[in-house]
Amino acid sequence: MEKTNIKGIPYGVSRFEEVRSKNRYYVDKTMYLPLIEEASDYLFLIRPRRFGKSVFVSMMQAYYDIAKKDSFDTLFDGLWIKEHPTPLKNAFQMIYFDFSIVGTGFDEGSLEQNFNKYCCQVLDVFAETYAAFYDAGFEQEVKKENNARAKLNYINLHAHQKGYPLYLIIDEYDNFTNVILSDGGKELFQRLTHASGFYREFFKIFKVMFSHVFLIGVSPVTLDDLSSGYNIDWNISQDPQFNYMLGFSESEVREMFLYYKGVGKLKPDADIEAMMEEMKPWYNNYCFAKECLEKERLYNCDMVLYYLRYQVSRGHAPEEMVGKNIRTDYKKLQMLADIDKGNQRERRMGVIEEIAATGSIVMTLKTSFPADRVTDDDNFRSLLYYYGLLTMGSRELDELKMVIPNNCIKEQYWSFMRDFYQHSADVDLSKLKKDFRALALNGEWEPLIHRIAKAYKENSSVRDSILGEHNLQGFFKAYLALNTLYLVEPEMEMNYEYGDFLLLPDKAHYPEIMHSYILEMKYLKPTATDSETDTKSKEADRQLRKYSESNTVKRLCQGTRIHLLKTVFRGADLAVCEEIHPA
Repeated sequence: MEKTNIKGIPYGVSRFEEVRSKNRYYVDKTMYLPLIEEASDYLFLIRPRRFGKSVFVSMMQAYYDIAKKDSFDTLFDGLWIKEHPTPLKNAFQMIYFDFSIVGTGFDEGSLEQNFNKYCCQVLDVFAETYAAFYDAGFEQEVKKENNARAKLNYINLHAHQKGYPLYLIIDEYDNFTNVILSDGGKELFQRLTHASGFYREFFKIFKVMFSHVFLIGVSPVTLDDLSSGYNIDWNISQDPQFNYMLGFSESEVREMFLYYKGVGKLKPDADIEAMMEEMKPWYNNYCFAKECLEKERLYNCDMVLYYLRYQVSRGHAPEEMVGKNIRTDYKKLQMLADIDKGNQRERRMGVIEEIAATGSIVMTLKTSFPADRVTDDDNFRSLLYYYGLLTMGSRELDELKMVIPNNCIKEQYWSFMRDFYQHSADVDLSKLKKDFRALALNGEWEPLIHRIAKAYKENSSVRDSILGEHNLQGFFKAYLALNTLYLVEPEMEMNYEYGDFLLLPDKAHYPEIMHSYILEMKYLKPTATDSETDTKSKEADRQLRKYSESNTVKRLCQGTRIHLLKTVFRGADLAVCEEIHPA
């Protein structure tokens, strides 16, 4: 294959036409277009950020736009839909809004002004694009109006007179209002989406104007507040037909990597399966439909492309498996914790603490809820799911056990909790990093464990808010995860039991590290007796020795000395802290 024909990596590219025109690699999702047409004329879909939403809906725009009819063969050559076109191909005049680029401002007046200005600009482009379909003066009349609702009404009137069907796509339909909800509070949000609020009034027009509508976003909050103005027939967010429509399946990732190896962009000896194994715990494990719980899990698109770009450009995996864009994008916990200006923040922090400590939470998933109920327990937990900070794990009778999807998201929780603890725990992070170096190079583990345990004990505010074994583990997780030398694997299955922590050296980047660790933590109430403490200590001995015989542990820790560490806490006091020897 000629070098000029090698497809580029579409990392950070959000427009389908740019992907195709600039010869970027495209994971074909066009086979979902017939399913979308069969589902309903009015559809609504929620997925986390950086899951390929914008590329998908811009592909829809290119496919259905009558103005792009002459470009169909070029844009869709080699894709599934090219050989299986539907009757609706290039059948519509399209209006495409991307509300993520609307400026929010700082007061209600500027909000409406910015929103109106953006919508006017989009509608003026519509008038230019489709002027030839209308009578003379159509474009000028649309542009003459300075109000977006007036422009829409004018377009609607003339399109219906001519018999032209209109298709509306709104990307990030909820971004505008989610920013308001986090920055301006519920009162401002309600003024915009209730009664005569301009946002709700704008949506009223959609109800009668468009023959087809597709809304896509991150959360369902706005939808519920606008529902009386615009009724959605079908929310396909948890429909199993569309579970794999966004994100990458394992086969799609493997095919992409094999392509880049085949064209010589990866090393000739590149081990694709080893790459898949390395990426999986970091980027995989998303599920969006209960019916798919036992089926293949999904990868986050941007995470995979970030990793691939490193392998192609530098010949190795990134030193930080979490890219800066991804890390920033998933830093939503602070916003969610502070939503509604801190009202009921303590309860929300309790939910986040529980998830960070245990890795899961059992809940009822809410498909929509109004803004004034966003802080209700199940609604708040549902928001964590919609933002990609939780995913479906398993059924728990009539509820769902939601889990932290992968290591990328675990890092977000641990970073957030560490920042929370640092307000009162005041751990010297520079000294902690030195302790990690001693742990890695010399097998000196005591300073690290004692430093974290001391911080846990000494600060009463942290101690009072963190009770029980799970929350003690959460505190340790937050600080153990600070290091870059080890992969911290909590609750890992080892010989049919689950150990508290496996500290696995990152041998790919630091082959000189010769020490690995299994840490088992036991918690007793402050009033526990010496006999109860001794019983717990012996229980930890048995478990650690069993873990060390696990084939998984032996494989992962091959070439290192495995240290078996146990701690027993009585309340906040570290009663036992020892290394034991394998049987």
